[in-house]
Amino acid sequence: MKVTKGLKTALLGTAAAALVVTGYTGIHSSNQADAATQKAKNVVLFVGDGMGTAQRDAIRLATVGESGQLAMDSMPYVGLIHTSSTTAITDSAASATAYASGVKTYNGAIGMDANKKSVKTIMEYAKDKGMSTGLVTTSQITDATPAAFASHVEDRSKQSDIALQYLTKSKVDVLLGGGEDFWFPAGNKGAFNDETAADPSEKSKGTQGDLVKKAKSLGYTYVTNKTDMTKAKGKLLGLFANEEMFQQKPEGQGDVYNPIVSLPDMTKKALDTLSSNKKGFFLMVEEEATDEMAHNNNAKLTIKAGQELDKAVKVAKDFAKKHPDTLVLVLADHETGGFSVEEVDASDESGDGTTISGEDGPFAIANSKMSFTVDWTTSGHTGVDVPVTVTGAGAELFTGIYENTQIFSKLAQAMGITVKK
Repeated sequence: MKVTKGLKTALLGTAAAALVVTGYTGIHSSNQADAATQKAKNVVLFVGDGMGTAQRDAIRLATVGESGQLAMDSMPYVGLIHTSSTTAITDSAASATAYASGVKTYNGAIGMDANKKSVKTIMEYAKDKGMSTGLVTTSQITDATPAAFASHVEDRSKQSDIALQYLTKSKVDVLLGGGEDFWFPAGNKGAFNDETAADPSEKSKGTQGDLVKKAKSLGYTYVTNKTDMTKAKGKLLGLFANEEMFQQKPEGQGDVYNPIVSLPDMTKKALDTLSSNKKGFFLMVEEEATDEMAHNNNAKLTIKAGQELDKAVKVAKDFAKKHPDTLVLVLADHETGGFSVEEVDASDESGDGTTISGEDGPFAIANSKMSFTVDWTTSGHTGVDVPVTVTGAGAELFTGIYENTQIFSKLAQAMGITVKK
């Protein structure tokens, strides 16, 4: 395949980076258990759902060009994570459970091992230490990734059960995202209209009563817009959409990335609120649209969502500069779409370009006259390794190539937590 000189450099740079990771971690990983000297008082874990290495490359090329660095890439330590569940291809629930609790489990499980036994999460260990906790996402706040850090159900679809556990069991201090439908029973539309033109399927469907009312009774401030969120103090529940905070549809068929409160703004509010605890905090921040848009093979909005994630990462890194005992990680639960970055060519190797897996683009490479296209191999998840980039207290622990379950053990070590067997 003929490749333009500039794009070839970008692609070779990715391959070289992978080799550097392998070489670097091979030198250091044998001593990493003894390497961390400073305990992480605060942890901010970013999950770009479905965001593999190629997605990160496309986001980088479109945002800062070949020679620029994203906030999520400008970190001193990097590793590679194997993503399997009890099967070769994971879903978000099993992957998040591996990260949060250190066990391999079946797809669909939330905070449970393969035998459907509850497993304690890193966020619950943090709460035991007196730390504050928070979950932020552009998906439903009760969706699989946040749920696995603070709840335990056999099936990820039990989102009202998850919400109730947030309030009464794990007692998460800050909850910001979408998914109002699961907090109100049918017939109570809450702050957002049911069955809208944008998505007639969205409507209140809670199974545990009025959970917003319950949250208020437990001392949470409930907000539905940026203005009220900014003013709020103390324990915080913010629900900003019926379901996800965007519309994931095939390109040109109502697909929109339009959160009424941005991921960077939600992240900043969570940091401002949680940092008042002198014992520290654990915050998980997820960008869901990098996955949902990739399921629809929508490269334009996959990139846009990734750019918002990177802005949120910058917010956390700016916080960490002022609080050097903060650990910041950026990873993915799995890769979605079999995403690849290719040269601009009139021919589409995927077919005639009319199917969901047709090429997308061209997309301009920032600060240049060059462009690239995106190609896809699937509308589902893949089993490739995903990168983790890390900075701050204990970051050196995360180098190497390892199983997703080791994120849990490395977090525990970085935080000085003794895991109960």
